[in-house]
Amino acid sequence: MRFSAQIPLLLLAVATPLAAQQRHNSDAPVNVSADSAELQDKQHRSVLSGHVVIQQAEMTLNAARVTLALTGEVVGGNPQISRVDAAGGVLVRRPGQTARSQYAIYDLNRRVITMIGAVTLTQGGNTVNGGRLTINLDTGRAVMDGSSVAGGTASGSGGDTGGVVTQGGGRVTGTFSVPKRN
Repeated sequence: MRFSAQIPLLLLAVATPLAAQQRHNSDAPVNVSADSAELQDKQHRSVLSGHVVIQQAEMTLNAARVTLALTGEVVGGNPQISRVDAAGGVLVRRPGQTARSQYAIYDLNRRVITMIGAVTLTQGGNTVNGGRLTINLDTGRAVMDGSSVAGGTASGSGGDTGGVVTQGGGRVTGTFSVPKRN
């Protein structure tokens, strides 16, 4: 089943459980680990590479390479981070939700994560693919569109996997299974 004029219904079906999620604590400390790190004081940034893990409260971001934009301020001995730019096999996990992409930007001031490039959002038994995903961590609202980087595709293994949506040509299209009824 192709969704063109019905894309708002598709997003509603996938995004409805997001509203029920608890608000992300974006004031929690950010813990980082990587195979290597380079601090670039004059540019106010730190470059992490190799199996990078960024953790804040119940959210974890994994990537091959991450650049942390620093404010230049140090509070309690810790540098202050304003932005996280991730590249290479980006994976963001939150309770009940997993998102994958080629690139991601986490704007800590706006509390928004933007993921681009073959994006896949999995929640429950539903999967949505597209070119760009924006997640508002305050509201839990996720918006997927087919713009940006084209070429993300996915396939499901049957009715038990929930919905599968495929993005191609700058559009979000989809197929969702219907639960069996007695």
